[in-house]
Amino acid sequence: MGVAIKAEGLTKRFYQRGEVVAVDQLDLEVMEGEIFGFLGPNGAGKTTTIKMLLGLIFPDAGRAEVLGFPAGAQEMRRVVSYLPENPYFYDYLTGGELLDFYGRLFGLPSAERKKRVDQLLDLVGLRNDKAKQLKQYSKGMMQRVGIAQALINDPKMLIFDEPTSGLDPVAHIEIRNLIESLRDQGKTVFLSSHQLSDVELVCDRICILNFGKMVKAGSVGELTSQGRTEITAKGLSSDTREKLAKLAGSVVEREGAVVVTVTDEASLNTAVDMIRAASGVLISAIPLRRSLEEVFVETIGLAGPGRRIGTMNTLTQDRTA
Repeated sequence: MGVAIKAEGLTKRFYQRGEVVAVDQLDLEVMEGEIFGFLGPNGAGKTTTIKMLLGLIFPDAGRAEVLGFPAGAQEMRRVVSYLPENPYFYDYLTGGELLDFYGRLFGLPSAERKKRVDQLLDLVGLRNDKAKQLKQYSKGMMQRVGIAQALINDPKMLIFDEPTSGLDPVAHIEIRNLIESLRDQGKTVFLSSHQLSDVELVCDRICILNFGKMVKAGSVGELTSQGRTEITAKGLSSDTREKLAKLAGSVVEREGAVVVTVTDEASLNTAVDMIRAASGVLISAIPLRRSLEEVFVETIGLAGPGRRIGTMNTLTQDRTA
């Protein structure tokens, strides 16, 4: 498996009433064939990073490669597609005409264009709306046709910015399934989204940005498990309970059993050995998972001393410091 995106020290500054560091020394690696979640609060630097990867803006420092090409290279743009959060299309075109237009831009022959247009409209559930002008499309329909146009060139990598925005629950699930099917086809999907439940379900790995810096990265499984295990046992003496309390920090009584939570594998093994040595009955040892939303909120809350999301004066101070 090769590397789809490689960024080293990527930095971008803007000057608006002082210097604002939108992206700060970002190192990023995305592997081919994976769905990578790119997360962060509003203003974290996600869209700026995406624009640098696409070559729409240039970094002030650092470098990036996409599918082995320098970010923004013409060869790269032939094999990468991008769907922004709020795409704009010529609203007097029909859905079919729009896809045909983009097919022409990519130089697809007439017969191939016609075939791809019909296939993609089927794929996103718009076959019956092919002849409707885009100004008659709902927000959800516009998202669907946007995904279809992003696929017109059969790209190796897709960059999606909030692809399920504005979709009803059924369409939401359909697009989520479509994204998973793209991975099954060997495509790389770079997914920027605030829909953390979707990210948790479909992404292989994620990173979390805050104030332009990467503050956490890893597989979804690693980040949501964090090695915590809940151990339940019976038949323990007060001495053994005290030892477990020192190991785990606390002991909870639940329905006549002792429940302790350990945070790493070494503590888990020690606790199990204690219980067995004391001739106690080990009832269960259950790995605990947190939701990605909990991980996200905890991570952003720990992003730096005194930083609180949602406080305008704090945001201004941090951005202009």
